[in-house]
Order: sequence, then C-alpha cells, then structure tokens
Amino acid sequence: MTLRPDQPLIRRWLSALGWGSSPGPRVPAAPTGPPRINLALQGGGAHGAFTWGVLDALLDEPSLQVEGLSGSSAGAMNAVLFADGWSKGGRDGARRSLESFWTEIGKQMPWGLLAQQQDDRVGLSPLGKMLYRWTGIFSPLQLNPFDLNPLRDLLASQVDFERLRQQSPFKLFVGATHAGSGKLRIFREHELTVDMMLASACLPRIHHPILIDGQVYWDGGFSANPPVTPLFYDCESRDLLLVLLNPLLRHGVPQTLSEIEARSTELAFTASFLGEMRMLVQAIKAIKSSMAAPAGLGQPGPLEQRLQQLRFHMIDTSQLATFHQSDTKLLAYGPFLEQLRDQGRERARAWLSGSAAALGQRSSIDVEALFG
Repeated sequence: MTLRPDQPLIRRWLSALGWGSSPGPRVPAAPTGPPRINLALQGGGAHGAFTWGVLDALLDEPSLQVEGLSGSSAGAMNAVLFADGWSKGGRDGARRSLESFWTEIGKQMPWGLLAQQQDDRVGLSPLGKMLYRWTGIFSPLQLNPFDLNPLRDLLASQVDFERLRQQSPFKLFVGATHAGSGKLRIFREHELTVDMMLASACLPRIHHPILIDGQVYWDGGFSANPPVTPLFYDCESRDLLLVLLNPLLRHGVPQTLSEIEARSTELAFTASFLGEMRMLVQAIKAIKSSMAAPAGLGQPGPLEQRLQQLRFHMIDTSQLATFHQSDTKLLAYGPFLEQLRDQGRERARAWLSGSAAALGQRSSIDVEALFG
C-alpha cells in the first residue's frame, strides 16, 4: 500500500509546519539539466551582510542556477534584493542591488552610537547601549511616536515592487509572524509590497507593528528563520542550501544579564527553524523505515519521493568569532558590514570549492547529525 499525501504521516508533518491543509499544488517532477538550488536565508540584523557576501560569491558561478529563495527579516531583504536586481540586470544587477542596499544601511548608524574597543573592533558606545536598553523599558510608540522607519524609504526607492510582482525571476517566500496567533505567514513574489517586507523585519521592541489586511504582523524570525518547508513544497529543485547566521552551537554559559537576554532572544529566533528541520528529518527517517519494513509499502507516493530525494547543503558562521557576539547584530556600520560581506564571500567560495560538486548528487552535510 502506497503512503499518499492524505494519509497520516505526511498529513501530520505538513500540518505541523502550516502546509498541506488543502490538496496543494501538483508535486513537480524532478528537474532536468544543470542542477538548480533553493536558498534558505536566515535573518540576523546587521549580520545579514554576511549573506550579501555569500550571494555575491554565488553570482560568480555561472553554472549555478537558483529557483527559489526564502527568508525572514534580513534574510527576506537579501532574497528580494537579489531577485529585484536580477530582474533589472541579471547577475550584475543582483550584485549591484545588494551592494547598494547594504552600503546605504551602513550609513544609518550615527557615530555617537559607536565606540572603538581595545582590540580595534567597533562596538556600541555607552549611549548606544543605553538606547538599546530603553527598548526593554519603553514601547516603540513612546520611543518613536512618529513611526520613523528609514528602511521603508530605502526599500521603496530601491526595489521595483510592481515589476517584481509581475515578473520575478525566482520564487520568493518572505516569512512574517501573525502577532495574534503566532502563525507563520508566507508572502509570495506575486503579492509583495513594502509593508510585507517591513512586517518580515518588524522587531516589536523597536518598530511599530505592521498591519497587513487589518492584521498585525511581527518579525518572521519568531515563526520561521528561515522558512524551509515552502522550498520543499513549492519548488522543483531537490537541492536546498541553508545560509545560517546564528551558530548552531555556542560554547560557554551566559553570565551577565545582557548575555542572558541576548541568548534568550537568539533561542527564540532559532527554535522554530530547528523544530522545522527536526520534524523534516524525522519524516524522512520514518518514510525510509516504512519502505524498508518486511511487509513493504509498495512504491512511495510523490511527496515521499521528494522527501527522500532532498539534498541539503549549508554555509554557516560557526567558526567565525564575530557571530558569537549577539550585540554586533545592531552594528549597521559600513566598514563592519563590509567585513561581514568579505567573510561571507570567503565561506561561500570555500563551499563552492569543496561541496558544490555534490549538487544534483547527494547532500553535502549530515542533516540527521546536525538537526535530528
């Protein structure tokens, strides 16, 4: 007996991740030709400049074809900038779009909020730290009564949302969190607006809530950082590249109140992703076990085939000291962002050299060991 999508295992798994409540789209056939990949881009404030560098390096590989991109917060920004730039000028357009955005972001932080540290690194000044602490005392309405948001103007001036809605070169999945229910909402390329992008990056301690169709939305990182299931469910490519900003393992125990708060916030923004990956791994294992059972289940159904054929790849920041400092996510400072870009380029080039040959063939990471 073949396990179909309407039977318990697949139904429970998709339902738990917010998918499959309806029959859904036809499951696409395996693609032919050069391997294409899907990119799941994690958010993380200024650390998103690392992903800028990763994408910049991937653009140098002409044989690499992208089908879909997903992301929340800074991950969503990178995905949409990549697509918008590509629609205007191909690979070079995507590169220019990312550079222009992050260059402008690097001009936003006033000098008074920065301080040179003893090891020549730049960090938050006492004033910057005080203002950040105020976000835990005062509401955004009190701190920013006029709802000033430079990101709105920057996105509106740089991204041609009307063009993107009409002819996006890629499938886009922008995650936001419905504040009332905590559920993930995915905004697709054919509906994207400035407000949807701001919703994906809306930190409730800093920004005014974003209204979409009369509903309040917060940062997508609360419910998916990054969204993975849409890339499995709605894309043909079997290769999925995770670009992660938060190290999967941190050493040591937070001691100070600020360290504890930073770690607690990071856990809140990675728990959904880790849970999604864990359920995905468990579903794959369950299907393989069922197919190997003595009684047998016959030929696997289309969704089972897709799960079995998924190939996972990863570029992460675990070995980079900068990403073990949570407060640097606030440093929208040009030279620091360029440093992160350069690190992203280096890590992506290392991945291209050592693991890209696995595309279309096998996973280049042990997904069960990392997420099972």
